Amino acid sequence: MTLIIHAGSNNKNVFKALIAAEYVGVEIKMAENFKMGESNKTPEFLKMNPIGKVPVLETPEGPIFESNAIARYVASLKPESSLLGSTPIEYGQIQQWIDFSTLELDTNLRGWAMPRVGYSPYIKSAEENYISAVKRGLGALNMHLASRTFLVGESVTLADIIMTCNLAYKFKVVLTKSFTSEFPHFERYFWTMVNQPNISKLIGEIKQTETIPPIPSPKKPDSKPKPKPKKEEAPKPKPESEAAPEEEEAPKPKPKNPLDLLPPTKMVLDDWKRLYSNTKTNFREVAIKGFWDMFDPEGYSLWFCNYKYNDENTVSFVTMNKVGGFLQRMDLARKYAFGKMLIIGNEPPFKVKGLWIFRGPEIPKFVMDECYDMELYEWTKVDLSDEAQKERVNQMIEDHEPFEGEPLLDANSVGQEAYNWYPLMADEGQ
Repeated sequence: MTLIIHAGSNNKNVFKALIAAEYVGVEIKMAENFKMGESNKTPEFLKMNPIGKVPVLETPEGPIFESNAIARYVASLKPESSLLGSTPIEYGQIQQWIDFSTLELDTNLRGWAMPRVGYSPYIKSAEENYISAVKRGLGALNMHLASRTFLVGESVTLADIIMTCNLAYKFKVVLTKSFTSEFPHFERYFWTMVNQPNISKLIGEIKQTETIPPIPSPKKPDSKPKPKPKKEEAPKPKPESEAAPEEEEAPKPKPKNPLDLLPPTKMVLDDWKRLYSNTKTNFREVAIKGFWDMFDPEGYSLWFCNYKYNDENTVSFVTMNKVGGFLQRMDLARKYAFGKMLIIGNEPPFKVKGLWIFRGPEIPKFVMDECYDMELYEWTKVDLSDEAQKERVNQMIEDHEPFEGEPLLDANSVGQEAYNWYPLMADEGQ
């Protein structure tokens, strides 16, 4: 049986399947000439995973995506293997620790590490929340491992493989010795795992970082003045054979955003933001009426969005992180857009829906091109002639509850930014 994994080779989510393959004696080949950003956008790849994410495992029976699912499939190819446990309770406990590793540790460790290495904006309060969540998770894991070598049973299981893969890179970036020493059983477990032959063969040597990377700072332009030539020195003639240096070009003006070239509009987003923020009573009579008085259908458009994969939103804080990350990336449109996201329901799966105002008659092209999350939502333009749709806009603005028959998720449990108006302004402290 030929198994081919499509992804870059140095990827912890790929290692999960490759390590499982070592334990069950299955060969997995890496797709040849795979280039992230190119190969995963081809029609052939999108047939295997329409989201375009990696890794994807190509099997004779069809493709599989999502790294944990791929690893489970590989582990199941040898039924007599203990990777998935030997009893129903062991199987359940293995799945339990896989989910714990993904949701309690990997999600929060990524949230902590990514801004430190420049992959997402740094927000101090968010980092503090991520660190607190990591400590909580490691504390629980440390307690579980106090009398155990492995997570489940007496040998390596898929839970150990996935846990180790999720942790290895973080030991190189944010999990310093001074941080992990608080969890000695966890430390012992990790070093035991990374030295297992089938694991070290693939992930190599792990050197624990001594310091956390500093917060990246934007590069400043070189402000050093150029030395002026001395007046008394006449320029020396140059030999004809010496090529004259190219003249320095004057800096080209930054091209205007096409939205800046649209006809003027009577609507000023800042005015609406102030009205919304300052209205504490009679919200319908003041804020909502004011919104429709200000709204200019010639200069702006209104859009509903609905997350395409709401059935995956089974954990509240993961859903919150998903929406928060989307809003952070949408910061690129802060001058031209204004949005609200709702997380709906008090039981999973939670529904994620939104309402957005965009400058111009359509969703700006640069937003669609630069914010990959846009493809994860279905976008529907609000029909302003439909009173039912206008009332839906009103209810989303005012946090009407129940919304479409369901409660809104409690603000305190998911973070205010998860479903209140998110003004895309740099000075809002979001």
